[in-house]
Amino acid sequence: MYRSQSCGSTSLDDLNKEVVLSGWVHRRRDHGGLIFIDLRDVEGLVQVVFDQDTSFEAYNLAQSFRNEWVVQVSGVVFKRPVGTENSDLGTGDVEVHASDVKVLNQSLTPPFYVNEEGDVDENLRLKFRYIDIRRSRMKNALIQRHKIVKYIRDFLADKGFIEVETPILIKSTPEGARDHIVPSRLYPGKFYALPQSPQQLKQLLMVAGLDKYFQIARCFRDEDSRLDRQPEFTQLDLEMSFVTKDDVLSLTEELFTTLVSRHFPDKIVKTPFPRLTFEETLREYGTDRPDMRFDMKLIEVSDVAKKMDFRVFQKVIESDGSIKGITAVGCSDYTRGEIDDLTDLVKSMGANGLIAIGLEGSGGSVKDVDMTSVKSNISRFLTPELVKSFATKMNASYGDLMLIIAGDDRSTNDALSALRQEMAQRNDLINPDILAFAFVEDFPLFEWDNNESKWDASHHAFCMPKEGYREYLYSDPGKVIAESYDLVCNGYEVASGSIRVHHRSLQEQIFRVLGYSDDQMDERFSQLLNALEYGAPPHGGIAPGIDRIAMILLGRESIRDVIAFPKTQSQIDPLFEAPSAVEAAQLDELGIRIVE
Repeated sequence: MYRSQSCGSTSLDDLNKEVVLSGWVHRRRDHGGLIFIDLRDVEGLVQVVFDQDTSFEAYNLAQSFRNEWVVQVSGVVFKRPVGTENSDLGTGDVEVHASDVKVLNQSLTPPFYVNEEGDVDENLRLKFRYIDIRRSRMKNALIQRHKIVKYIRDFLADKGFIEVETPILIKSTPEGARDHIVPSRLYPGKFYALPQSPQQLKQLLMVAGLDKYFQIARCFRDEDSRLDRQPEFTQLDLEMSFVTKDDVLSLTEELFTTLVSRHFPDKIVKTPFPRLTFEETLREYGTDRPDMRFDMKLIEVSDVAKKMDFRVFQKVIESDGSIKGITAVGCSDYTRGEIDDLTDLVKSMGANGLIAIGLEGSGGSVKDVDMTSVKSNISRFLTPELVKSFATKMNASYGDLMLIIAGDDRSTNDALSALRQEMAQRNDLINPDILAFAFVEDFPLFEWDNNESKWDASHHAFCMPKEGYREYLYSDPGKVIAESYDLVCNGYEVASGSIRVHHRSLQEQIFRVLGYSDDQMDERFSQLLNALEYGAPPHGGIAPGIDRIAMILLGRESIRDVIAFPKTQSQIDPLFEAPSAVEAAQLDELGIRIVE
C-alpha cells in the first residue's frame, strides 16, 4: 500500500491516527534536529515533521530530500502547536510526525520552481508541461475544466440527451477553414480529413431519429492560432429535433446560468441573456462579439460631421462610409503622446487616423462652449456650435474626451471596437467578476468574397434561411438572413449554432449560391443530401467551445492555460517537438514525396 489517504485530505478527524502518505516534496525546511517538509499530491499539501528523537533513521534520510523527490511517509497525525497553524492551508491545523520514510524516486532540479507561481517563459512551460501541471495554477485549471465538462454531461443527460461519438477520420468537406488531411495507406493518393466539427454527422443523427444528441467533440482546423484559438480544440456539440431557435437558446441559457451558479458562485451573471441582432452589435459595438461588461457604445456622428469644412469627413460621406466615435469619460487631460498611442492602435486595426476632441473642465453639460477649453487635433475646423453638436450627440460633458474615426464601415468598426476595449481597460471599467452573456442573432447567410468574386457562407452552408428571406436566394443572396446565432461573453464568441436546412431542394439551392455544380454537390455532400430525402425532421443545435468557456470562467488570458498539452502561438509542440519529419519509408508506404 503506497498510501492510506491523500495528503490534502488529512484533517483533525485523523488525530492520533497512523497514516501512510505518498507524494512530492514541495518544500523542505531544516531547523536543526527537526526537518519539516510540505508533502504534496493532487489534493493538496500536508506538513510532515521528521524528529531525530522520534526516528533518527527517518530524520537522517529526510536530510537528503530535495524538491520534487517522490517519497512515502508513515506516521501519526497530530494537532499543530498553538500559534503554528496555517489558515491558508486546508490541512493547516495538523501535521504528520514521521516514523518511517521511503524514497520512491529522486528528481533532477526542475527547470522552474513548482512551489512558486512566478512568471516562466511559455515555451519552457510547454516543453516541461508535466512539471508545469504540478503547479497549483495549472493543476487547478484542469480540475476545474473537468468539473465544467462533468456538469455539462450530467445536465444534458438529465434533459434526455444521448452522448454519441462521431468519427475522427472523415471526408474532407468545406466548412470555413482548411482541413487537416490524413493520407490513406490502403488507398494511395486518397485522404481522410480530421473534422472541423461534427456538423454533417450530427445532422445525420437527427435524420436517424435520436432526437437529442451531444458529444464533447474534438475538432481540428488548419488556421492561424491566437490567444483563444488552437489548431485542435474541444467543443460541446449538441443537436435537437423538432425545435425552434428559442428552444435552443433557452436550453443554452439554462445550461450556462446553472453551471456558473454551481461551480463559480462568485461570478455575476446577468439574466435573461440579452438578444441582439448582428446589425445592432456592429452599429453599437463595432463587433459581433461585444464585451458588454461596460457601456461606451459607438455613436454615429455623420450628421454633425457633414456640416464641417473638413475634407477627410467629406470624402468619407461621399463614399458612403462611417463617421463614428466613443466618449471616454474623464479623459480630457490625455496628452499628445497618449493620443498618439491610441492613434497607432486604431491604425493597426485599419483606420486612417483618429480625431480627438477633449473638453477640459471639471464636468457638467456642454451649453456655451469656450474654445479655450477645447483640445483637439482638428481645432482649426471646429466652431463652438460644432463642438456643442458633437458633445450633444456623443453624450459628452466637460472633462470628457471624444474619439472619432472616419472610414469604410469595416475598418471603422474594427478600430472603434479595439479602441473601446482599450479605453475600458485604461479606465478600469471592466469588472472581472461579471459574465456578460448575450445572444447575437440574424446573421447574414452569405458574405461576398471580393478576392474570389463569389459568395461564402457566413457561418456554414447548412443554416436555414429565416422565414420571409428565402426568395432572395434567387434574386439577391446578400439580403438573406439566416436562422443562426452566437453566444458571446466578455468579448469572445463562446458558441455558435443555427436551425438547419432539412429539405434537399433548399440545401441544393444554397450550395448553388456558393458556386457548387451538381457534380460537386454530389461528390462532396451526397451523404447529407441523400439523407434529407428520408424523412429529415426540423432540427437545430449549438456548439459552445469548452476551451474558451473554461478560459473565461477561470479568468485566464489564453486557452493554452486551460489545455493540458497545447500548441504554441506558432503551432509548435515543444514537448514532443512536433511537427517533425517522418522516415522516408513511411512516406514511400503512403506514396508521398516531399517537394522542396
